[in-house]
Amino acid sequence: MTIKTFSLGGDLTINRLGFGAMRLAANTLEGPPRDPENGIAVLRRSVELGVNHIDTAGFYRRGAVRANELIRRALSPYRDDLVIATKIGPLPTPEGVPSGQATPGQLRGLVEAELRSLGLDRLDLVYLRVGGTTGPGGESVAERFAVLAELRAEGLVQHLGVSNVDALQFAEARKIAPVAAVQNRYTGDLGLLTAREEAGIAYVPYFPVGGGVSPLESERLDKVAVRLGATATQVHLASLLATSPSMLAIPGTGSLDHLEENLAASRLSLSDEDLSDLRG
Repeated sequence: MTIKTFSLGGDLTINRLGFGAMRLAANTLEGPPRDPENGIAVLRRSVELGVNHIDTAGFYRRGAVRANELIRRALSPYRDDLVIATKIGPLPTPEGVPSGQATPGQLRGLVEAELRSLGLDRLDLVYLRVGGTTGPGGESVAERFAVLAELRAEGLVQHLGVSNVDALQFAEARKIAPVAAVQNRYTGDLGLLTAREEAGIAYVPYFPVGGGVSPLESERLDKVAVRLGATATQVHLASLLATSPSMLAIPGTGSLDHLEENLAASRLSLSDEDLSDLRG
């Protein structure tokens, strides 16, 4: 990996290896809450190790533990170079599991709630998260994305993104306002990635190391990891970043040890032989 930074929206320089906040509140969306002090320690250590891109959401919560509040407690007042991205759209159940989708009329309130919980006057990047926990659903995003475009024009949001979208939804959003980033589950579809790369749009795969849902299992990863004296997780993250200069990675964890392991992937250099072995 030779290029370590990316210009988000053309004006926010961020390190391509960032941090995902989903697992700060709980190991899974339905798991028991974590100790909030542990989350605060992880966040503070992440920025010490060079993270300046944190991905969060108001629905990242479990019980009384909420990722946005941990971010504010740990890092506010925020460093000038810190970029916080968040997602709106899903509506959580009382247990905190996102299920329903917000209507266009509810989006302003959700953005304002993100501003309050993070202690910000303007959000750096807001994704419209579409659909449920499965893949893109194909419904129109135009009316909802137009609301976010209005909030951007008002100065409450700096950049907009879309999450869990298909190619048509992505194109629909771009007709309404500039799209700075796309956050989809990584499938290895290089055609979609190429379209975003050519437009200077970040591609930010969620669950970059499985998200606790689908653990990494690959003989190819293990082979390269042994050769480099690294872990399979580190090799996987390095290979994601080697895929495209517009690819960003946001591995999440509630563990200080895993945090150190994940971020060490930025120092891993993959040779042509390594990449060939990984791609089979």
